[in-house]
Amino acid sequence: MKTNHLQLQSPLIRLRQVVKKYNGIAGEVTALKGINLELHSGEFIVITGKSGAGKTTLINMITGLDRLTSGEIWVEDVPVHQLNPEQAARWRGRHIGVVFQSFELLPTLTLVQNVMLPMDFARQGTLKERRERAMFLLEQMGIAEHAHKPPSAISGGQQQRVAIARAMANDPPILAADEPTGSLDSVTADSVLQVFEHLAANGKTVIVVTHDEDTARIASRHIVLADGEMIREAEDGK
Repeated sequence: MKTNHLQLQSPLIRLRQVVKKYNGIAGEVTALKGINLELHSGEFIVITGKSGAGKTTLINMITGLDRLTSGEIWVEDVPVHQLNPEQAARWRGRHIGVVFQSFELLPTLTLVQNVMLPMDFARQGTLKERRERAMFLLEQMGIAEHAHKPPSAISGGQQQRVAIARAMANDPPILAADEPTGSLDSVTADSVLQVFEHLAANGKTVIVVTHDEDTARIASRHIVLADGEMIREAEDGK
């Protein structure tokens, strides 16, 4: 029996009986129902499921953007479930880059200034070093020539590349993306997914949440959620 080399590593991310409940108009809703999951360094994980399956809630738990109701989440040796919002924000700034579907770029700043923001908040290096790293990341994304333009001056696909560059500003080991191609055309979406694939190939742990099952074809691991539960898991894009 062939053993996946990742199985020999200690998990980078561990979820233990993660439950998340919300109080909705119709009463209490359980968005996650006892999720157990281990993710390893260097994996490209795609999480799919229909609307309301719990995908966004799950990624918000992993990134510390929301707090679980019960259970445990460990990223390396950090108990994310025990962090208060301020602690979670500081930790996330250094360890997880988050990419949103709506890009969340500040319209009054240039692209290079948007990419510099996480470094500014974390007080990483000098101003010159921050700007140099931001330009380097924009060059990696193939959009350095637009560095001094505002977000409104470039296309949606280019804005998403800026958002990815910003997420990588502090060189976090984990990149988490929530529906990153949801508002893009198919050609542009494929080019963005190739960026994620490249980052995973270079050692980053990439977690992409999407409703698009086709995205799983390039993943090293595919997890399917339904009604707050894991119903299927496969490797190598199956």
